[in-house]
Amino acid sequence: MNTPVTIIGAGLGGLTLARVLHVHGIPSAVYEAEASPTARLQGGMLDIHDYNGQLALESAGLMDEFRGIVLEGRQALRVLNIDGTVLFEREDDGTGGRPEAQRGDLRRMLLDSLPEGTVRWGHKVVGARTLDDGRHEVTFENGTTVVAELLVGADGAWSRIRPLLTDARPEYSGTSIVETYLFDSDTRHADVAKTVGGGSMFGNGIEPGLSINAHRESGDTLHAYVELAKPLAWFDAIDFTDAEAAKARIAAEFDGWSPELTALITESDIAPIHRPAYALPSGLRWERVPGVTLLGDAAHLALANGEGANLAMLDGAELGKALAARPGDVEAALAEYELAMFIRCETPLEEDFLLESIFGDEIPQQLLNIFERRD
Repeated sequence: MNTPVTIIGAGLGGLTLARVLHVHGIPSAVYEAEASPTARLQGGMLDIHDYNGQLALESAGLMDEFRGIVLEGRQALRVLNIDGTVLFEREDDGTGGRPEAQRGDLRRMLLDSLPEGTVRWGHKVVGARTLDDGRHEVTFENGTTVVAELLVGADGAWSRIRPLLTDARPEYSGTSIVETYLFDSDTRHADVAKTVGGGSMFGNGIEPGLSINAHRESGDTLHAYVELAKPLAWFDAIDFTDAEAAKARIAAEFDGWSPELTALITESDIAPIHRPAYALPSGLRWERVPGVTLLGDAAHLALANGEGANLAMLDGAELGKALAARPGDVEAALAEYELAMFIRCETPLEEDFLLESIFGDEIPQQLLNIFERRD
């Protein structure tokens, strides 16, 4: 295929697409709003699953490089009750199918695998339109434009490319995540570090929409994700620039919880960060529009369930392979890719498979009861 592919967004999905295209000798250009690869932190830990994310990396020819950035021991898992009682614990014996890596390391690995100049930094999209000849023009905040014969929106939840295909927009789910970080935890927050353990920790309340979860990231950094089912107005009333007041207000919702769990909020070394959870309508589809498609959150933004980054990478890999397999018929390749993506996103993983993938085959009944309460 000689048609160059224009990709909007240098996240994991867009970069996986660019890499798979490169493997097959297809040129691409990736336009990214960020000014440089180091313009901002790239989020926390990701578990890359053997049934989607790792398949994408195999298609990209990067499994050896991926193994080099996996953080050993981080597949350890601990589930706690609100009083700190351990409901479930599993050590990382190296046999699990969800190895953990830092999102920033994954992105750097993908960037390093691309020809120099593939990513055009500092190109924030402000609009896109279809031209009379069927091609698509993308306008950037810096005043430049690009006309694409084949355009892929990999630009996340608030995609500027999505309106070319559908009027659907993300809606607030009613639940938000508040992120905190505890640095040098083994020495400065020893009790909390001991409670979290060596990998992932989930602290679950009786009711859905109330939890304190955490990852042990590289070194001894603890990254917490505090779930609260509250309207946006509730969060708007909190001054997140006043770190101590914000921590106290969030922690107040966890009255009666173990102090080692609430310390993931109150002892945070940064001001809490509010992350509202938005989602696109379930089962979203659109009519085929020539020369343009979407992948990842731009196509199927869902509530956090551990699958988002994995699905974005798989989207990128599958789209790249479809284009390589049909070099003379781009539209057939896009139609094939979209149909498979729609079906994939409309077919949830079997609960038994997902629970076994996470916890193994011996899940305590008390833990199963918690998941049943969340159904």
